[in-house]
Amino acid sequence: MREFSEQELVRRAKLDNIKQPYPDRFEINCEIKDAVLKEDGTTGIRVAGRIVLMRKMGKMSFITIGDILGKIQVSIKIDMIGEEAYQDFKANYDLGDFIGVEGEMFTTHTGEKTIRASFIKFLGKALRPLPEKFHGIEDIETIYRKRYLDLITNDESKSKFLFRSRFIKELRDYLDKRGYIEIETPILNNKASGATARPFTTHHNALDIDLFLRIAPETYLKRAIVGGYTKVFEIGRCFRNEGMDLTHLQDFTMIEGYGAYLNYRDNMTFLREMLQNIIMNIFNALEISVGGKIVDLSGDWEEISFRDLIFKYSNIDINVYNTKELLLAKIKDDGIDIESETPLENLGYGNLVDQLYKKVARPYIVNPVFLTEHPISLSPLARANDDNPDITDRFQLVINGAEIINAYSELVDPREQEKRLLEQARLRAGGDLESMPMDYDYIEAMEYGMPPISGWGMGIDRIVQLLTNSDNIKDVVLFPLMKNKEDSTNN
Repeated sequence: MREFSEQELVRRAKLDNIKQPYPDRFEINCEIKDAVLKEDGTTGIRVAGRIVLMRKMGKMSFITIGDILGKIQVSIKIDMIGEEAYQDFKANYDLGDFIGVEGEMFTTHTGEKTIRASFIKFLGKALRPLPEKFHGIEDIETIYRKRYLDLITNDESKSKFLFRSRFIKELRDYLDKRGYIEIETPILNNKASGATARPFTTHHNALDIDLFLRIAPETYLKRAIVGGYTKVFEIGRCFRNEGMDLTHLQDFTMIEGYGAYLNYRDNMTFLREMLQNIIMNIFNALEISVGGKIVDLSGDWEEISFRDLIFKYSNIDINVYNTKELLLAKIKDDGIDIESETPLENLGYGNLVDQLYKKVARPYIVNPVFLTEHPISLSPLARANDDNPDITDRFQLVINGAEIINAYSELVDPREQEKRLLEQARLRAGGDLESMPMDYDYIEAMEYGMPPISGWGMGIDRIVQLLTNSDNIKDVVLFPLMKNKEDSTNN
């Protein structure tokens, strides 16, 4: 049998005293955030919200009600709402309860916009007391498990999630104005394709087949290009069964966009202008503070090759150490300790180069950098460079040590794509679990003809983490996945 604290027992008793504790609706005519802008003397304002502050006194009380977008003070006087309603309020309303209010706007002598209530209505009881407002929730695990309490008590968290929504809206608006059409692609896939990553697996009972949660929407968005779309994008959840750290989650939100008749350099310009436009709209500035450092997002952004960046921060020239065996031996000779879920000996050359770059170079990047000239084995869906077939027409945007965007000119030759995926399948069979499987269904779509295409992907969580100066990516994910806790009636 469940046990309740003394405060919970008191609140449950109060609920029994309320005549209609859970009404089905309350008609509002103004949002709280808009009510504070009304002129004094405006009457008939009807708002609703949660009681977050309360001062009960003899014949007049003050409460503050709020929601995710704002707060407003309400004065409740016995001669305005009537003695019965006032005594009911004093006896039975608690912090955390929901209330509807009708009244007139005025400003107190301290300058605070306030509604003088002529009518109040109980809308919902908080059977558990809220966390103490001054300190809020300080336990990190509780914050992630019970985000609703964090939002109630922590204005900084509210601001981050409102920023996230604003950023996504600005992103959609920017793309919409430039002719991009938003579509949806499958989350359950027959093939773990679209990126080099370890997949999650699941089982479809009705069809009795094993499926993969999508790693990326890439191959389906390119199928849409085959079908006649010219500019297309999707914002959606993706899943990669890999490591967790301060900047990585296994389930995350990303956007991918594809444009026909474009190459990766077109997208370098397009994406720089897109981010600068959005950030300027939100911050009215292009310099942001991240971890005590100033990141300058203005002007043109530096471009550097994979080879030059690694050579800058180590004495390894990947043009010299150009096979898996040579590079692995050099890494070991130089005593570079690389942590990898897949043993380094099982990685293909491209993934080994990528792990080296992440270890020795990426952490030192602060201002935006376009990283180019990726090894072809690291980019099985990217177009080979015309002058050097060992590298691809690809770039990654790196800001403050975080990979923000991955983009390339797409490989649209089905014959070459088939050869690349066969090589990926060979690497996968050899133990490189991040390699892609063969996908003949995608090859068939390509064989119906593809125009030149350039595509890009950006992690929404990652860019919001950067722009809100958040230490942990979970700080900008509303309900991050957590381990199960043992069920307890007192949690």
